[in-house]
Amino acid sequence: MSADSPQASKASPATQVRNLLIVLVAIALSVALVLGLRTQTSTASLGTLAANATPLEVAQTNNKPTLMEFYANWCTSCQAMAGDMTKLKQQYGDRVNFVMLNVDNTKWLPEVLNYRVDGIPHFVFLDPQGQELASAIGQQPLTLMSASLSNLVANLPLSDPAIAGETSAFTAPVKPNQDDPRSHGGLPS
Repeated sequence: MSADSPQASKASPATQVRNLLIVLVAIALSVALVLGLRTQTSTASLGTLAANATPLEVAQTNNKPTLMEFYANWCTSCQAMAGDMTKLKQQYGDRVNFVMLNVDNTKWLPEVLNYRVDGIPHFVFLDPQGQELASAIGQQPLTLMSASLSNLVANLPLSDPAIAGETSAFTAPVKPNQDDPRSHGGLPS
């Protein structure tokens, strides 16, 4: 038989079975990889939380207690808490404002300075009138955050959540003096 004959290109039944098994294993591994990546990628992300957060202006006027979180996208502790914060929002979101303020956005500099944010995540618990009741800095256990929110909703004293957990360092930029047109964006004198 020559290499050009039709019978030379036919694979033996054993070879066909082996090739079929290789294809099936490749498909199974591909499906497993896709499913593994899908379950590993959390649907809870800082971007999703921020997009679904109550705007600060609304939280200041709707007479509900508020949990304000100062965060940054690069903050690993903030990212680690995203899943817990999503659970808390699902549980308390109808009774508590969840406000997300990105410390990298200079729009929130007055709040950063007012609440003395020097590490993130930084949580501030506010009563319905917007008065600060307590704060917590760093990665907090879900149970502690849940207990604090339960007390906040019930208008009970908050257990002191000011336990310093793992944080990402943050230094607020100095606000330029914008009132004096001669300053050209310089620092106040």
